[in-house]
Amino acid sequence: MNISNNISRKDFIKSSALAMAGLTLTSGTMSATNLFSENISPLAKGKLSLKNVRLETGFEYEEGEVISTKTDLFCVEIENGKIIAIAPNQPNSKAIDVKGFLMLPAFKDMHIHLDKTFYGDQWQAVRKRTGGVKGMIALEQKILPEMLKNSTFKAEKMIELLQSKGTSFARSHVNVEPTSKLDSLKNLEKALVNKKKTFGAELVAFPQHGVFYTDSVPYLKEAASMDIDYIGGLDPYTIDGAIEKTIDFTVQLALDHKKGIDIHLHESGESGLKTVEYLIDKVNENSSLKGKTYLSHCFVLGKLDKPKQEEVAEKLANAQIGIVSTIPFGSLIMPIPTLYKHNVLVLTGNDSIVDHWNTFGTGSVLQKANLMVQLYGYSTEFLLSRSLKLATGNILPLDDKGNQQWPKKGDDANLVFLNASCSAEAVSRISHVESLIHQGNVVF
Repeated sequence: MNISNNISRKDFIKSSALAMAGLTLTSGTMSATNLFSENISPLAKGKLSLKNVRLETGFEYEEGEVISTKTDLFCVEIENGKIIAIAPNQPNSKAIDVKGFLMLPAFKDMHIHLDKTFYGDQWQAVRKRTGGVKGMIALEQKILPEMLKNSTFKAEKMIELLQSKGTSFARSHVNVEPTSKLDSLKNLEKALVNKKKTFGAELVAFPQHGVFYTDSVPYLKEAASMDIDYIGGLDPYTIDGAIEKTIDFTVQLALDHKKGIDIHLHESGESGLKTVEYLIDKVNENSSLKGKTYLSHCFVLGKLDKPKQEEVAEKLANAQIGIVSTIPFGSLIMPIPTLYKHNVLVLTGNDSIVDHWNTFGTGSVLQKANLMVQLYGYSTEFLLSRSLKLATGNILPLDDKGNQQWPKKGDDANLVFLNASCSAEAVSRISHVESLIHQGNVVF
């Protein structure tokens, strides 16, 4: 494979499903396509050596501007899920030949619903919606009992899709409400146990049908005592009719059980802004929630005028509240550059993949980064290189000055290897066919 030592970041970011063409390594376990001819099955025992590993080493400048990203080949040693050594390349050594693929931190999908999907089952498109979110709640109350019958199997299939795109970790919201009770959570936990050697996750107890609208309180309290990580929420004004009552309950439940908070907020008007500001106040009152609180979607930010966006972004940063955006497109453009300017943590995820909410979804968070750079005009090499952090959960190989900061000895070996020379067009076609194959809609 002939790859230049200077990678075109534009082509790399455009190739938004590259992981399926490469190799993914998680916690000492490696899976590879037929691009890798070596027998690698014994590597699950814990120790392995890699050669011809391409790593980013710095920026190439011209007249003070970053014009490309420099790379070089290395040997990498891994043991018990940790990187234990990085050394100059030895192409003739007895090691797994990574063939010049670029090594990056494995990707993270930080907003997804692994517990409810049609993926891996019989194909269904979304149905005509009536009644807004409450209408969808009524639909879920009808269809969830049937969906739960094989939700563990479908969750495993969706995990496999994410892994095929280079993702080794997800934050999954999981329904906790009177229809599912705790069954959706328990079924997903079974899938995660089955995939625990190669996939990690954190869970959000999500009152999809409202905290008080359908009286999810007793089930949320029970879930909070279980092995979950976050207490979720959904549009407190629209669904429950009371911002303060719902947020107060959520905050107190999180404090009582030492959990984080991750709230779906679709409301884009006055109630959305009031919810953001009230949550900021509650987090500032309870400093233990700083760095552990997130607003998913938070569409109201895209509706504010520029001065108000700046003000709210600064308040979010001071409260250490993160934004998890699915990078919507169309008439609503989220102010992600403004959030970055004020050092607000921004994460992304696929949200729904082939379910009753959404017919689409690729499973690729690198594609989300691709969409972001197009929406915000991040066309320079430097801005493109910084945009990768959206897919990796805020980890970048190079700092803003081009100094190598990842990987280092002791780092987790959750890795993805990408063929940075793939064309976007070819990858796009492959991704579409791969999705159909996973759903059983292509017969050879």
